[in-house]
Amino acid sequence: MSGNGFHFNLVCPEFQLGFDEVEMAVIPGVEGDFGILPSHAPMVSMLRSGVVEVHSSKEGNKRIFVRDGFAEVLAGDVVVLAEEIVLLDDLDAGELAQKIQNAREDVADAKDEEALEGAKANLERLEQLEQAIKPN
Repeated sequence: MSGNGFHFNLVCPEFQLGFDEVEMAVIPGVEGDFGILPSHAPMVSMLRSGVVEVHSSKEGNKRIFVRDGFAEVLAGDVVVLAEEIVLLDDLDAGELAQKIQNAREDVADAKDEEALEGAKANLERLEQLEQAIKPN
C-alpha cells in the first residue's frame, strides 16, 4: 500500500468484495453513519442495514447495501462482515418492485405464524433495498 489509501473488504456468507487504495468509506453504524479515512484509529462497530459508500479514485465510487453485521478498522485495513451485501449498481428497480409486490402477497397469504414471520422479514429486507436505491 502506497499510503494514499487503505484496503476495504466486504464479506458475507455468499461472497466477498475487496477494494484497494480507498480514500474514504462511509459505513452505517448502529449509532449513526461514520466515515473512515486513511490512518483512522482502530475500532469495531456494529452495523445497521444501510448503504456503504466506498470512494476510490482507482476503482471508482461504489454504493453497496449491507444488512446488519460488524465493521473492524485496523491499520491500513477495513473489514465489513455483513449478513448480506448487494451492489446497488447491479440492482434493477423494476425487478425489485416486483419482488416487493410478491413479498406483500406472501405476507397476506401466510398460513401460519412461522410463514408470516418469514414473509415479513423478506418484505422488510426488500423495502430496505428499495430505500437504499432512492436518491437522497
